[in-house]
Amino acid sequence: MPGLKAWVYSRPFDNSTSGGDVYYISSCASGRITRIILADVSGHGATASELGVALRDLMGRNVNRIKQTRFVEDMNQQFAKVAEDNCFATAIVSTFFAPTRSFTMCNAGHPPPFLYRNIEKRWVMLEKSVAKQSGFADMPLGIVDQSEYQQLEVRLDPGDLVLCFSDALTESFDEQGSVLGQDGLLTILMNLDVTDPKQILDQLRTKIRSKHQGNLEDDDVTAILLQANGTGSTIRDNLLAPFRLLMPVRDNTDFLR
Repeated sequence: MPGLKAWVYSRPFDNSTSGGDVYYISSCASGRITRIILADVSGHGATASELGVALRDLMGRNVNRIKQTRFVEDMNQQFAKVAEDNCFATAIVSTFFAPTRSFTMCNAGHPPPFLYRNIEKRWVMLEKSVAKQSGFADMPLGIVDQSEYQQLEVRLDPGDLVLCFSDALTESFDEQGSVLGQDGLLTILMNLDVTDPKQILDQLRTKIRSKHQGNLEDDDVTAILLQANGTGSTIRDNLLAPFRLLMPVRDNTDFLR
């Protein structure tokens, strides 16, 4: 993905073959636009897994929509039709535009990601202060079929990191048996060695597991770490883009068009 590196860790609950966490990464034909989605379907087991598959299919059908807020709104309406009673999914939907290094994000009731600013050498929560709406806003998918979604935009400089994760991390416990929450997770992140990004997810899981017995064992666990590397799409990618649009979509990658 031009402009980005990514590392993913995902483990279903109870070491099952599938679970309720869904992650999806899609790049446009020229490589300039990358869309990253992480969703967490409520519940465990077969029901969550089946809804996870349905949600993944909805992501694929809607991912080509250029306007991100419209993409999330449409996906919410469609998921509400297939989800069973009292079932929902939280989600982070983000888009990275390589030429400007802009990272835009919509949050559908999901734990906010964390952003590491390489120049400042610190982690901050990536959360938008949303003005009070007259209707529903930023609701988990499937709760109500008419929800508006706000969008946050930041510029990623080379070396900046974005960490998206499912709630298994924030719902873990500290040494005293209290829930970590966002603040506890932030404290752990601030004490990690970030000089080698490919080691960060391993460090993070080890630190959380060491806090309390059973941490990261009672839920699906997914974490996605992104690093901006300052590169852009090549002339070759731009020239080949029209031909790639005509190619069949590969099994694990859908192209934004």
